[in-house]
Amino acid sequence: MSKKGYWIAMIDVRDPGAYKNYIEANAKAFAKYGAKFPVRAGRYTNPEGPTGNRHVVVEFSSYEAALACYESPEYQEALKFRLASSTGHFVIVEGA
Repeated sequence: MSKKGYWIAMIDVRDPGAYKNYIEANAKAFAKYGAKFPVRAGRYTNPEGPTGNRHVVVEFSSYEAALACYESPEYQEALKFRLASSTGHFVIVEGA
């Protein structure tokens, strides 16, 4: 059994209106790769310093699926909107 894959993002949204375009555009890639959202922009506390104003954990069935989603043409098109409206830290990891 393969381990799951996760995207972990700590994002500072500079332009909420434009960031909505990213959220709408990424839906195709997430549906195609079966993404689930255990964490999506809920309440947060950052006791060790700034971490951005939006925090997301996206779960995939495998690390390979997580990579494939990120590299897909559908997500790469959506990514343009995120990069234009926010900054942050993003990682793809293998987990339990």
